[in-house]
Amino acid sequence: MTPGQGMDLKIKDIVDLLEVSEKTVYRWIRDRKIPCYRINHQYRFNRAEINEWILDNRIPVANPHLTLSPGGLTTDLAGLIEQGGVCRDIAGDTVQQVLHNAVYAMRTPENIPKEDIFFAVMNREAMMPTAVGRGLALPHPRNPVITGVEDACVSVSFLRNSMDFGALDGQPVHTLFLILTYAPKRHLEVLSKISHLCRQDEFYGLLERRAGTDEILDSVRAYERKWAEGNRTTG
Repeated sequence: MTPGQGMDLKIKDIVDLLEVSEKTVYRWIRDRKIPCYRINHQYRFNRAEINEWILDNRIPVANPHLTLSPGGLTTDLAGLIEQGGVCRDIAGDTVQQVLHNAVYAMRTPENIPKEDIFFAVMNREAMMPTAVGRGLALPHPRNPVITGVEDACVSVSFLRNSMDFGALDGQPVHTLFLILTYAPKRHLEVLSKISHLCRQDEFYGLLERRAGTDEILDSVRAYERKWAEGNRTTG
């Protein structure tokens, strides 16, 4: 990204948006918990990256820039998970090892080397941890590594041992949603659906007990039908 491009948010905007103090925002910056850039000795924020960060971390906003809600989304999350697979017993003593093994365990497009996907995921993780709290992380490339809708996929990966991913709530991660999408809008839609799903105690319980693949997919499909019906009712 070219310095200054899309940097339309300032510290005050973040304070107003999230209803937190400047001290909190500066602490997040210092601890690399929020995506930001230093331009001409001032901190600036990219709106799209902040939107993604808000969805990633399920942070409540006072004056939302986001309009995404599950009922209005067309992305078939269950289909994406079916494409990427539910992976179990992902080993690793470091975040890098865990992400490497998770990428190699999931089903990915044959025309894209897994090593390329891994490096793209690691580059994003190095910029900002993708842990979202409650033991979950949503690793993904910063920029799309796939170009076709047919190659999009999401894997659910259960780790052999919980791992510190630098989550805001400090909890170690036990489950990954590894996301590969082909466009920023679709990426935000997938993040929104996963974010809403993981707020549901019933679905979160499936992750905690590492439920079977069919049970996970059936639950995702049920929630997607519910959201679609709610959207038709209010439309």
